[in-house]
Amino acid sequence: MKNIFTKHPHAIGETYFQHLLKGVGFSIKLVFIALKVFIHAIFPCFFEHSASNKVAELHDVLQKRKNKIS
Repeated sequence: MKNIFTKHPHAIGETYFQHLLKGVGFSIKLVFIALKVFIHAIFPCFFEHSASNKVAELHDVLQKRKNKIS
C-alpha cells in the first residue's frame, strides 16, 4: 500500500512529504491566481498580465520537474 504514495514522488527525487509540500504550495499559488483572474474579470484594469505571467512561471517550473522524470 505504501508504494502508491511514494512511487511518483520518488520518481522525481522527492520524499512523500516534500512532494506534499510542493503540491500544497502550487495549490495556494493557483488559488491566488484564480482570485486575480476573478478580480480582473470584474475590473479589467487590474491584474492585466499578472495572472498569465504567474501561470507561465508555474508552467515552467512544472515542465522542469517533468523533465526530471523523462
